[in-house]
Amino acid sequence: MKLSIKDLQGNTAGELDVAFEVISNGRGSQAVHDTVVAYMAARRSGTASAKTMGEVAGTGKKPWRQKGTGRARAGSFQSPLWRGGGVVHGPKPRDFSKKVNKKVARLALLKAMSERLNAGDVQVVADLKLAQPKTKEFVAVQDKLGVSGHTVLFVLDGVDDTFERAARNVVGVGLAQATSVNTYELLRYDKLVFTRDSLARLSSRLAE
Repeated sequence: MKLSIKDLQGNTAGELDVAFEVISNGRGSQAVHDTVVAYMAARRSGTASAKTMGEVAGTGKKPWRQKGTGRARAGSFQSPLWRGGGVVHGPKPRDFSKKVNKKVARLALLKAMSERLNAGDVQVVADLKLAQPKTKEFVAVQDKLGVSGHTVLFVLDGVDDTFERAARNVVGVGLAQATSVNTYELLRYDKLVFTRDSLARLSSRLAE
């Protein structure tokens, strides 16, 4: 598959061949599902906690005698039926993370990237260098590339403080590094914008 390369003015500046296998069938769909589920699960803090009947503050004294009061039987102030009592089967701190092996994770990343390429949602630019860290300059680049009005993920080959400062206040824009971009990020945004170098770096990851 060939992709055209654009400059920051939106003009065509050449083309390149995709250096990895582009999946066009159903292979990898389950890997994508498993990887995204694992990613979302790992983001959960797992700190929710409720006190059981044995953990809430209270006394061991029986609230009132068993018979003769006309009231329902009660044996504890910490009863789950009472206000301030314990919680039955309440949440406790736990680890929600799931394991995904490297081959499945790589297949998921390849499948996600292939789907975005087949859908025409990927653009490649020669470079993403800005003269100044100005939001106005960044928005102008979005307009020239035709991605305004969409959520966009810009994938960079390295840290670019000027570009990151210019983009950080724009709603719906995400930044990622080619060495760490994941399946969830590739699927979350409407459009993906790579630099020539970042696409080459991602290609090397997918070719491993």
